[in-house]
Amino acid sequence: MQELQYPFDGRYLIKKKRSLKRQLLEQNVNFIDKKVAVLGGSTTHDICALMELFLLEQGIRPEFYECEYAQYWEDIMFDNPELTEFKPDIIYIHTSNRNIRQYPSLNMSEDEVNALLEADFEHFRVMWGKAMDTYNCPIIQNNFEYPFYRLLGNADASDIHGRVNYICRLNDKFAAYAREHKDFFIQDINYLSATYGLDKWSDPLYWHMYKYALSMEAIPTLAHNVSNIIKSIYGKNKKALALDLDNTLWGGIVGDDGVENLEIGPETSMGQVYSEFQEYLKQQKDIGVILNVCSKNEEENAIAGLNHPDGVLRPDDFIVIKANWDPKSKNLADIASELNLLPESFVFVDDNPAEREIVRTGLNVVSPEIGSVEDYIRVIDHSGFFEVTNLSADDAKRNEMYKENAKRAKLEASFADYGDYLKSLEMKGTIKGFEPIYMDRIAQLSNKSNQFNLTTRRYTRAEIEEIAESGEYIDIYGKLEDKFGDNGVVSVVIGHKNGDVLDMDLWIMSCRVLKRDMEFAMMDELVHKAKKAGIRTIRGYYYPTAKNKMVLDFYGLMGFTLINEDEEGNRTWEFKIPDDYKDKNQYIAVNAG
Repeated sequence: MQELQYPFDGRYLIKKKRSLKRQLLEQNVNFIDKKVAVLGGSTTHDICALMELFLLEQGIRPEFYECEYAQYWEDIMFDNPELTEFKPDIIYIHTSNRNIRQYPSLNMSEDEVNALLEADFEHFRVMWGKAMDTYNCPIIQNNFEYPFYRLLGNADASDIHGRVNYICRLNDKFAAYAREHKDFFIQDINYLSATYGLDKWSDPLYWHMYKYALSMEAIPTLAHNVSNIIKSIYGKNKKALALDLDNTLWGGIVGDDGVENLEIGPETSMGQVYSEFQEYLKQQKDIGVILNVCSKNEEENAIAGLNHPDGVLRPDDFIVIKANWDPKSKNLADIASELNLLPESFVFVDDNPAEREIVRTGLNVVSPEIGSVEDYIRVIDHSGFFEVTNLSADDAKRNEMYKENAKRAKLEASFADYGDYLKSLEMKGTIKGFEPIYMDRIAQLSNKSNQFNLTTRRYTRAEIEEIAESGEYIDIYGKLEDKFGDNGVVSVVIGHKNGDVLDMDLWIMSCRVLKRDMEFAMMDELVHKAKKAGIRTIRGYYYPTAKNKMVLDFYGLMGFTLINEDEEGNRTWEFKIPDDYKDKNQYIAVNAG
């Protein structure tokens, strides 16, 4: 829904929130349901209402619990039975500088100020620890916005008695805690309020009349921002950019103006702006965003433009370059197919509003209203398409992994026999029980995998750790490498023991290693572990979604027998483990060292 894409009209969203919610719920979307506890130090009702819109737009249908006014600490510390019964999937603690109990007075010594700071931090630290122990779910805690006045003027930032200084120090402590604790995330309203405008954000009228910690008009900005954290936690981030070229990555039309006349680089002010945008895009690769070109152009001209001596991006920075005269919607669909991604995983960036609308409506692909070139970075960045909540080593290598896949595809085309092609890859697999070094990636994969995901179960890192430590599960991860490179952790299987039966909770695999025998290698290892545990039967479950039809008959291919299918298409499969089970994997050397 374009109304909910940044830059949005906050007042319009507040006014139309009920009708927008109705429209979102009427859309044929396969929502994931999550229980969100909002524990506030101020009035939070409208925050929940606006957050709901953004989460629905992102494919998450929330159910909310709200604490009574300013009872965020008491609800957690004294085990409010309503919150306990609610069993939240995620906790959002919304506090503001209005909830800082005491600021330094001018007559305090440095030791007294430090003691006050420690006491304030301890107030939150104890609460976070209790919440983690009790609810075992991700926690989002916002830091603090600056005060709306500075008693000491500019010295408020440097003098230990200044409120600005005190808030900065407290925010640093919050950040340090987040670095040390998994599944704990900071919502940076210090930055958010600055970009919005602190005077407008902290209008005192709303506090004194309604006990809102921020102005009503700023609530959609806050709600959008926290919803981005939630959708990132649950694997709803976008994965790739599809980028136009002319007047998007550079000023001018390369086919008409020639490479030498493009605006890019230090010679003109506009050239500098385009260079800065290219630099921003190149940085996206570091967090795992996949860059692609989708342009109406002659390919020769496109490559020449990307090789401009003052350009930042080069042809090698892109995984797929589609530069031709086909419709951009077709090109983007082709890019998605080549990368084994869904079109909705992409963000399409184009200066032409007509092209944006065609792609947006034809493919259900997000295409932001990017404005003029000076706005490109701000719009894409504030949209939160690629919000980082867990940055793994695989993220940093993702573009390289897709490049290696392109090499594999080229090699595959040169073989008449597919088995010979697989042998030529010289594949090595590591398949083991969950290990601490891969916990983040395992949790991340469980939240990001949509197509090859039989049950669509999602797990936090804490839940993955619990499974690994419990004796009630069989859990395995699979890594795959070949002569072109390391694909990283690409498959995860979790089953819980029920006597001599193993019920499968999760079976996922990255689509970039489809048809490489990895699914058979995982099956072999699962059977071996099950036999050692005295398991005689494995039951597999398939729950259909709009995205996972590709694995409809996966268990059948693994040798399971279909024993039940209900009206909604949910399937139950069963595999009786034979004494003489023969491995199915033929091409991957597993755990060979």
